[in-house]
Amino acid sequence: MRAKREAPHLAGRRGNYGEGVRLGIDLDGVVADFNTGWIRRYNQEFGTDIAFDAVVAWNGIPSLTHFRHMGEFWKWARDHGGHSLFRHLDTYPGAVETLSSLARRHQVVILTTKPDWAVHDTFAWIADHRIPTREVHILEDKWEVPCDVYLDDAPHNLAALVAHRPEATVCRFVRPWNEPVAGAFDVETWEQFAQLVNRLSVTSG
Repeated sequence: MRAKREAPHLAGRRGNYGEGVRLGIDLDGVVADFNTGWIRRYNQEFGTDIAFDAVVAWNGIPSLTHFRHMGEFWKWARDHGGHSLFRHLDTYPGAVETLSSLARRHQVVILTTKPDWAVHDTFAWIADHRIPTREVHILEDKWEVPCDVYLDDAPHNLAALVAHRPEATVCRFVRPWNEPVAGAFDVETWEQFAQLVNRLSVTSG
């Protein structure tokens, strides 16, 4: 893991699932495999053969599809069998299992950005996949929700979290569409993230 600063000393807080710290967890690109989800449906609908690992840039979808801009993509994503695309996403391997394990000691706080038309599907998806949380925030500025540790993949969110929450540990889930962010820790797997949280918890105990 690459770190631009030392991990802070965490003050333990009591969470809904036990004593521990607040973990601010992003959904799409971190827990939910958004790119595999839309690519699979796009290939089926339009007869294309886009590789599941083709996305290598943030908002790079138009360059891979017939959509002229992201607005056209979101219009297409709005209705798939009576639900939005967000209802049909799989989880990344190890995501739910790791969160369930962490939730025994810590509070899992979901921080996600969604269009208004995807709000109900987001809550349904969380229930369908039994994400261990009792606190969900659908918002643009994730730094407004205080957490001890944040995990995100969006470059703009990571930069904002580092800037507005200097007391917190901000983690970048390494993906092809993001790059290192000064002040954030790099994690490449859910196992690494769990190890980081547990290590911080031990040093703050």
